[in-house]
Amino acid sequence: MGVIKNIIDEVRFISAMNDTKKWVAELDRTSHGTIADDWEKICDQNGPKPAIMFEGKTLSYSQFDNIANTYANWAISIGLTKGSVVALFMPNKPDYIACWYGLAKVGVVTAFINYNLTGPPLAHCIKIAKASAIVVDKSLKQEWLDIAHGLSDVTAFLRGAVADGFNDLDRALNAQTIRRPNPIYRSTIIGADPCLYIFTSGTTGHPKAALLTQTRTRAMSRVFIAGAGAKPDDVIYIPLPLYHSTGGICAVGMAFNLGGTIVLAPKFSASNFWDDIVKYNCTIFAYIGELFRYLLSNSPGPNETAHKLKSCFGNGLRPEVWEQAEARFKIPKIMEFYASTEGNVFFINALGKNHAVGRVPKYLRKQVNFEIIKFDYETEMPWRDVNGLCAVCEHDEVGEVIGKIDVDDPRAQFDGYANDQEATNKKILHNVFAEGDTYFRTGDLMKIDKDGYIYFIDRIGDTFRWKSENVSTTDVGDALSAFDGVEQANAYGVTIPHNDGRAGMAVIVAPQDLDFDALSAHLRAELPSYAVPIFLRIKDHVEVTGTFKYKKIELVKQGFDPNFVHDKIMWLDPLAKTYVPLNSVAYGRIMRGEVKF
Repeated sequence: MGVIKNIIDEVRFISAMNDTKKWVAELDRTSHGTIADDWEKICDQNGPKPAIMFEGKTLSYSQFDNIANTYANWAISIGLTKGSVVALFMPNKPDYIACWYGLAKVGVVTAFINYNLTGPPLAHCIKIAKASAIVVDKSLKQEWLDIAHGLSDVTAFLRGAVADGFNDLDRALNAQTIRRPNPIYRSTIIGADPCLYIFTSGTTGHPKAALLTQTRTRAMSRVFIAGAGAKPDDVIYIPLPLYHSTGGICAVGMAFNLGGTIVLAPKFSASNFWDDIVKYNCTIFAYIGELFRYLLSNSPGPNETAHKLKSCFGNGLRPEVWEQAEARFKIPKIMEFYASTEGNVFFINALGKNHAVGRVPKYLRKQVNFEIIKFDYETEMPWRDVNGLCAVCEHDEVGEVIGKIDVDDPRAQFDGYANDQEATNKKILHNVFAEGDTYFRTGDLMKIDKDGYIYFIDRIGDTFRWKSENVSTTDVGDALSAFDGVEQANAYGVTIPHNDGRAGMAVIVAPQDLDFDALSAHLRAELPSYAVPIFLRIKDHVEVTGTFKYKKIELVKQGFDPNFVHDKIMWLDPLAKTYVPLNSVAYGRIMRGEVKF
């Protein structure tokens, strides 16, 4: 039976890979097809069919396309042209998708802005995208006004309200026709042209605008259709932020390339999740790994197994959570994948094998663009031999995943970051296996077993994951250092049992009588909630390397155990809502999972 099962699984795997290839085979960097062409065709074919359901209201494909057309015609009316950039600062709602889709109809590039950002990080994102205009939702108007003085060259348009300091976008849209703009506005666009900027935090710390070309956007919107078993009659639940590529491109595209229906949640809610799934007869949903831990922390309810789900897809599902989720929620297929918004390495776990992010058997090895190379944990750089070259890991050996950069292969290209050549260069590894070759550094550690299954191990660098978000240690350090009394700050992530990702921690050089209540208030005002560090370690100096870079490796290993670390440690008590001294009792509660962050 074992042999027969293996043969059946192999046939299923090959079939799934072939089906996936069919969806992306036509895409290349020189063709004139665009995401707008794809979705206009689907809108025409599915006019009266529900496209998006949101907070009890339904938009048909025709209605959705009409809204997008008003955005396109508005862009034309204010002089935006192919290559112009508009920043989109809006929470989850149908208008978010309609806005960027409409702008794409006339070749305008949309920069997705994280709606949790405030202050300098928000201003940085808008500046680096070189946006000439920004669309701001009424719920975020103050966040924009707080930074507008430093962005005088950006014209702000407010959606949903009228306020000083903004152009009235509602009025401007109402003045537009719902007719589609002439396709001539995008007639010169090719696959290599930019479509979107999606921000990602990498090893350099500051948010970077990953460039998504037309080809890449179209591929991301299609690539999971076959693996998830998606069909035109599927209802796809999206509880993820639309500024993330998994929710905003992959899940949205899964529906809109088929004529399926999206059920969009304003934000993820563990208490509403299963009720929504059942109420709207959802058949597929998109996830990030932390989502399942939140669902598992809820008391069992009837709807968590009364659903009609056939699959879910996403990334970041940890092994210890995977089996619990599979057993409790009875989801027929959990399809984990690995990719980065800007990278050229992609894996998909088409068969749903527990814990794996993908599979590349020997007979496909030359067709998939990746290597796992030996890694030096002390220097946090790839290991090199006496000749200065890297080496491939053995089976089950952990190393960094890299992807060869090939400008002639759409699957192997790295388009870099918008207006940030330094950050782009840092992601490129030179002279890897031969002089002159170049590879993209994922910054992720993985291993591959003898059967070709690939397993994610950990992240490298100055960015860590917490509360489903990438946290920039540079931004955290800058916010800490801006507080009066903090002389130096070195931020990093530490693991906490019973929590996914890494919680924020920082070593600070500061007086023992520092006002921690005021510091807590300052950090909450300057950083998104998920980026506010949980732990602060107070020292009289911060260790640096010979090149004056902060040392982090030993600090991460030492963690936050007050019985081991002899420096004063403060922690952000969720009940006190401020920093208080960490003692052995509080440490024990945290380690036992009794404290919810």
